[in-house]
Amino acid sequence: MSIKTSTQLTIARSAERGYFDHGWLQTHHSFSFAGYFDPANQNWGALRVLNDDVVAPGTGFGTHPHRDMEILTYVLDGELEHRDSMGNAGVVRPGGVQYLSAGTGITHSEYNHSAQRPVHFVQMWVVPRAKNLEPRYGQVDFSATDRHNRWLTIASGEAGVTAPIDLWQDATAFVARLDEGRLAKPVRAGRFGFLYVATGEVTLGTQKLGAGDAGRIEGPFEVEVSGTAELVLWDVPPMPESAA
Repeated sequence: MSIKTSTQLTIARSAERGYFDHGWLQTHHSFSFAGYFDPANQNWGALRVLNDDVVAPGTGFGTHPHRDMEILTYVLDGELEHRDSMGNAGVVRPGGVQYLSAGTGITHSEYNHSAQRPVHFVQMWVVPRAKNLEPRYGQVDFSATDRHNRWLTIASGEAGVTAPIDLWQDATAFVARLDEGRLAKPVRAGRFGFLYVATGEVTLGTQKLGAGDAGRIEGPFEVEVSGTAELVLWDVPPMPESAA
């Protein structure tokens, strides 16, 4: 069950997420999505979707549309193949990030590039600051060293924050592969932090978090973690009024 440890931090456990086994796809939803709906769990600030997916070899999501959403896909293991209506195509490998700003509308497909191994990835959606923006796509490959025992900034739309991927939102995404020491990151007042444990186990404050667990944070708050894990951290503003 969720644990409210303070006015700033709530621990959301893995077992509370929506889960579906479609045979070719095993998917966990941290927020209401598709067949999982909880009116009290639709977003955390401007973070609207965080799905943890494992896709079987040689299968995937056929061509489907998106619009007015910032979509990041972070590959943990295996190879994810992307194709879209703007003519982009690519294969994202472990540590790599695919970015899709759907804007006025785009269609794309996502398939497991391998016929032998599953692909495991986390896909995250952030509501943009405005609707009907120009669609765009990008892919960035990161090495294990880039995120080893440090927060790696992978995407941002915040003023003054340098990131290889630009977002149409005042939000920043970080990843880390932690196996020694501690990592800290402040979440400012009026902001929402979301710490997701993709693999492994960490301690956040006095709480143990395992794979699929998350810390939902209301700033001001100092995120400090230790352990051995693959982590994703979002720092987002409140949900835009136009999308509420």
